[in-house]
Amino acid sequence: MPLLPLPDDWTRALCVVAHPDDLEYGGASAIARWTREGKEVAYLLVTRGEAGIDGMTPDECGRVREAEERASAAVVGVEHVEFLDGHTDGLIEYGLPLRRDLALAFRRLRPELIMSINFRESFGGHSFNMADHRHTGLAILDAARDAGNRWVFDGDDPAGPEPWSGVRYVAFSGAPDSTHAIDVTDTIDVGVASLREHAAYIDGLGQAFDPDAFLRDNARGTGEAFGCDYAVGFELFEL
Repeated sequence: MPLLPLPDDWTRALCVVAHPDDLEYGGASAIARWTREGKEVAYLLVTRGEAGIDGMTPDECGRVREAEERASAAVVGVEHVEFLDGHTDGLIEYGLPLRRDLALAFRRLRPELIMSINFRESFGGHSFNMADHRHTGLAILDAARDAGNRWVFDGDDPAGPEPWSGVRYVAFSGAPDSTHAIDVTDTIDVGVASLREHAAYIDGLGQAFDPDAFLRDNARGTGEAFGCDYAVGFELFEL
């Protein structure tokens, strides 16, 4: 099936992922386009990525990666960056606590579009996806509905935000079976710069990694399918 244009009839997006750097492996190029177009975009991170660098203790790693994520967000024009507490990098569990935290955040931030990254079992072929990504993505889909039901998670804070049924789209970048895409030819350079802000994490990989080549190779292939130079693909759910 041909890739369809990602809907743009919205004004406010919330990008929700498990770890710092998840958005930058492709999705940030699309975010840069949205902010250039005047759309409101905020970030919500489930963890601070504290288990992501073998040579750093979790406390130190969490501080470093939080700072890198804030700097990376600023590159693509995003100022509002939040981190959830109560969830541990590498051990994120799908369940009511995560659904609750996400639903309450959605009620407060009131997005029309929620963006995340691939939550399917694979990135294609036999490249098994990690549990944090899978559990976070599924919780996002459920919490997007939970947010609109005043009788779900209603007793935690009587003075809390009103239910929010305004989530219209949930889009996952990097999915093996993308259905939609967005042209990022004019913002791929910004996406690369955003990924480069995760210098400590990239160095901690212990292997050669070129953000420019990685992002351009992926975006070029999607662009060929979409009819442009560079594009980011999404699996889109409509609520």
